[in-house]
Amino acid sequence: MAYNQQPRATQPMQAGGSRNANNLPLVDGQREWSHGVFDCLADPLTCVVSWFLPCVSYGRNRARYAALENGAVSKDPMEGVISNESIIYGVAHCFGAGGLIGMGGRAQTRGRYSIQGDGATDCLLSCCCAPCSLTQESREIELEEQSLGHPGAGFSMFMAPQGGAAKA
Repeated sequence: MAYNQQPRATQPMQAGGSRNANNLPLVDGQREWSHGVFDCLADPLTCVVSWFLPCVSYGRNRARYAALENGAVSKDPMEGVISNESIIYGVAHCFGAGGLIGMGGRAQTRGRYSIQGDGATDCLLSCCCAPCSLTQESREIELEEQSLGHPGAGFSMFMAPQGGAAKA
């Protein structure tokens, strides 16, 4: 048997859940954020934690992001709360440079989900409105967690669902 064709490249495998859970349209291979930056009050607990303890939100987002990168979902609600990432962010935040650290995390999140934007926008939002930026990132990560069948591991997991019983 003779073959006259060369093997063709295949698409790389993409592990994990949906990285565009809301099926937003792609323009030049990129899309908008699933939730607006000022929709942060739609997840009130994450928003409040991000206002008063942004280092905790940052560390939690990075831990959840890392778990998804490894094909898993972070099921420990305290994972990342006290971590190298949260400590570095907290120290930088005390000196007014938390936004510079947050900018890198936001860029990683944008890259994973093919979200439109650039470093200047990341810097502006991370420096001038860190709580909204951190909440927006958390909600984007949560959509992928939910697409994997997990209720989401953001701070909203501590809120009571519509039925009235608290989540464990």
